Amino acid sequence: MKKTLALILGMVVVGATLLTGCGSSEETSTATIEAEANTFKVGLECGYAPFNWTQMDDSNGAVPIDGSSEYAGGYDVEIAKKIAEGLGKELVVVKTEWDGLVPALVSGKIDAIIAGMSPTEERKQTIDFSDNYYKSDLVMVVKKGGAYENATKLSDFTGAKVTGQLNTFHYSVIDQIEGVQKQVAMENFPTMRVALESGVIDGYVSERPEAISATSANDKFTMITFEDGFETSDDDTAIAVGLQKDSDLTAKINEILAGISQEERTTIMDAAVVNQPAAN
Repeated sequence: MKKTLALILGMVVVGATLLTGCGSSEETSTATIEAEANTFKVGLECGYAPFNWTQMDDSNGAVPIDGSSEYAGGYDVEIAKKIAEGLGKELVVVKTEWDGLVPALVSGKIDAIIAGMSPTEERKQTIDFSDNYYKSDLVMVVKKGGAYENATKLSDFTGAKVTGQLNTFHYSVIDQIEGVQKQVAMENFPTMRVALESGVIDGYVSERPEAISATSANDKFTMITFEDGFETSDDDTAIAVGLQKDSDLTAKINEILAGISQEERTTIMDAAVVNQPAAN
């Protein structure tokens, strides 16, 4: 009887422990789900100033980068803050390499891409986009005092070593320059700036805000605007928020963006150019 009673008591204790453990696990899981529901996870490179960059403190409105001691700032971050506020959610910045942004969105690792991304037809096959939140022009960044400093048209770059960022339309339009020496595409803009300063390339294709950023950060660079420039579509030179196909967020984000005037957008971009870290 003593052995039987001990066995029964043991089973009761184990059962109670299991029930307690299950309850704790369920509570933790529920809390996690609720926390994620209240966040707006945004993917960006944090390396494409003045749209987005990495810095070491929260100055000028920068926000923490998830899983890091670093912070993200820039035009995209300011737009993301406004969208998160409009959604009533906490902004979480997830630093992601350019090539990993779309896969991260599709897999649900992030809720949106706010990274200076153009809503090209090719990308629209995989993800959806919001209305545009910026529109820019294509330019070329070159070295001051170099052979291309006074260029005004695409044909002036015949024979030049030119590149652009990997998997962007910036890189594909280089083919419009007859006789150009198209170089291997590069991962990001900081890499292209180093290549330009060292003479590995003669120039790289960019958008006006990044070029202003580059020339502000390095007085050895200058920006070339074209009288007769690249042929592009409106979608190529526009920038929009990338979202999952048929996302419930699209309509609400469009509503929030519609509330940001063109004057305010210009003010935000001007501040981003001024506030960018020199290294970006």
